[in-house]
Amino acid sequence: MNKYIWLIIVGVVIIGGGIIYSVFLRPQASDPVTTGEVREVTVIARKDRWAFEPEEIEARRGDKIVMTVINEDDYDHGIAIDAFGVSQRMAANSTIKIEFVVTQEGDFPFYCSVPCGEGEVDGKKRDHFDMVGKIHVRSMVSETQ
Repeated sequence: MNKYIWLIIVGVVIIGGGIIYSVFLRPQASDPVTTGEVREVTVIARKDRWAFEPEEIEARRGDKIVMTVINEDDYDHGIAIDAFGVSQRMAANSTIKIEFVVTQEGDFPFYCSVPCGEGEVDGKKRDHFDMVGKIHVRSMVSETQ
């Protein structure tokens, strides 16, 4: 049989399997949801601290996060949240606003995505790799129910 026919058959099987999985087999708990809640959060990269403040953010699955990120440093930083498709550069002494919906439960890191150097803070060496925070996303169902 011609190799192109085999490629077409394999392609149809892969695409058909994906359609069957998404329509019939995928659990509803993994569907994207939105609660309609908007959580406004301010995250600050303090001058010469190599850290985000706050380092932890709480949200419920389905919440829309409106994050204002302030860079107080005289050099560029960035903020990235891989799980939610966020990657934004922050120029020196600037403020940016990003919006996204937290669609999954769990703990997800946010971090500086622009190499920004190193220094000493309170007698400890800190650098670009210390600029990590966490978004804790809990279930839509409250703990009291």
